[in-house]
Amino acid sequence: MLAPYATDWRQTRGRRVAEAPAATRSPFQRDRDRIIHCSAFRRLRYKTQVFVAPDGDHFRVRLTHSLEVAQIARSLARALGLDEDLTEALALAHDLGHPPFGHSGEDALEVAMAPYGGFDHNAQTLRIVTRLESRYPGWDGLNLSWETLEGLAKHNGPIYAPGWALAEADAGFDLDLATHAGLEAQVATLADDIAYDNHDLDDGFRARLFEPEDVAAAVPFSAAAWAAVTARWPQAPRRRLRAELVREQIGLMVADLLAETRARLALAAPGSAAEVRAAGRALAGFSEAMRADVGALKAFLWERMYRHPQVVRLRDPSKLVVANLFAALHADPAAMPGDWAAATPAGEPARARHVADFIAGMTDRYALKLHARLVGPSPLPADFLV
Repeated sequence: MLAPYATDWRQTRGRRVAEAPAATRSPFQRDRDRIIHCSAFRRLRYKTQVFVAPDGDHFRVRLTHSLEVAQIARSLARALGLDEDLTEALALAHDLGHPPFGHSGEDALEVAMAPYGGFDHNAQTLRIVTRLESRYPGWDGLNLSWETLEGLAKHNGPIYAPGWALAEADAGFDLDLATHAGLEAQVATLADDIAYDNHDLDDGFRARLFEPEDVAAAVPFSAAAWAAVTARWPQAPRRRLRAELVREQIGLMVADLLAETRARLALAAPGSAAEVRAAGRALAGFSEAMRADVGALKAFLWERMYRHPQVVRLRDPSKLVVANLFAALHADPAAMPGDWAAATPAGEPARARHVADFIAGMTDRYALKLHARLVGPSPLPADFLV
């Protein structure tokens, strides 16, 4: 049973290209399924989350992260009476636009594309689902529902000055960019925060970058959670206690988010998804206290994980791989595979954007393989195996 403020699939604003309804699925179920079956989703298997993908079989990659976000998002949606399928679709699609090597690859593409309109992985996600996927004879992209496109475009809030990809998507299918998105998109975004903060912590433990006592000393929220876990399971092995700390923190964040969101909903009393969009503020969110705790956890991860030598040693070489590939392919687009080479626009900035689209779609290992063929030996450390 959907809550009054949920997005009702029976009132969807439709698709850019009209389609007959599916006999067995709602429009949002259909969107989710199209995302799962698309090429960009499969490629997330070999794209970096924090540790470059070949670093270890047990570290998270973009695909596993997206699945974990979807699980948390769907649980939140169910508790709040939202449309679970729309929420899941947004969670599964949110990272489709990430290039190889995570934020390092994105930084390199931002620099390379600065003269041509820039690069942003969120915008690239919209470009993938509205244009680049080519699975259907009747349209480019996935022809997703208006509500799914809106959620992907505005999951971080209203957009008052849309960039290259958002402006193009909005021009073809007005996404009401100056309003907030529906609650399903707001919840999916917060599920992303919950997932990556805690699962990055879990990967940091696995990589032995720090121990629970380290995070407890720096983050009061984690100190309380660690104390609760060790008191509850005093004889448990440390490996299991580390995992239990991650679960404890996820549970506390979820409980806080539900309580704060319900309080905001009770105050605003939206009677429809349209009233959620018109509320003038996000109606899903953490409490002030939890926002401070999350900020402290992010600061710890930034200092002790994202800037750790084991992670940093691959950052500049990864950027160089992407920068070298852009330079080589922009100078000679014929070096791209046949269909991509044949479709290269003659003028700028379209030519550069075409090259960036190709590079952004690469997995880590394909980028390294192509670099070896077009440029030369990988700049990554000699002990890094692919």
